[in-house]
Amino acid sequence: MSYRQKLQAHVEKSGSRLCVGIDPRPDKHPGGVKEIREFVSKVIAETAEFAGAFKPNIAYFEAFGVAGYQLLEDLIERMRNTGVPIILDAKRGDIGTTQAHYAQAYFDLWDVDAVTLSPYMGFDSVEPFLQHEDKGVYLLGVTSNPGAADLETKSLADGREVFELVGEMATREPEKIGLVVGLTNASADVLAKIPDVPLLIPGLGAQGGDLEALAGENRDAPSVINVSRGILYAEPELTFAQKAQDYANRIADVLG
Repeated sequence: MSYRQKLQAHVEKSGSRLCVGIDPRPDKHPGGVKEIREFVSKVIAETAEFAGAFKPNIAYFEAFGVAGYQLLEDLIERMRNTGVPIILDAKRGDIGTTQAHYAQAYFDLWDVDAVTLSPYMGFDSVEPFLQHEDKGVYLLGVTSNPGAADLETKSLADGREVFELVGEMATREPEKIGLVVGLTNASADVLAKIPDVPLLIPGLGAQGGDLEALAGENRDAPSVINVSRGILYAEPELTFAQKAQDYANRIADVLG
């Protein structure tokens, strides 16, 4: 089963397109790694029922050094035991031999289902990740930050925009390659230029993205919409389960 098929099957089974972002902020956890372990373990347990995917961001664990890597490995195992697909947010981009070792670490050792990659060293920097038949990658297409205008949406001499070149890369292996499309920059014009491949859509919640930007999109490939801070830290009077269910329902109301 390809990554695209695996994700589609879980989205249909769970009825959810919500991607729960696992971005524990060190400054909010004075107890360090031990406190974060307990916090994230609770997030995973409470939100799994409502999650179309989990997305741990490796940076928030790398900040703790070796202990952070050990923590992430343990938490990935917990996520894997829920049956929810895991998208590791690493945004790696390097020469092929280096990428092959990243792929070995993430796919063979940690057994995550997909990884985010930067495509700007070309398709040969993506290919090592495509050797794993049931795994996937998400290439940075149009990200949710203002700096997307510095490169990703720049116009080329032929009238296309840079992100359209990345979209062409994705169509080479549409069962394995998806795109990151930030909700804050997901205009109708941008979405019309995005191929029908799996989308990872950050920007809902604290970043202020509007779900209505996705209304009416007729796509066959599965999309998941990421919420991180809106579940982890907003409205502390609510449980993680309550917040995840609310976001999953809001997404379903717009996307079905």
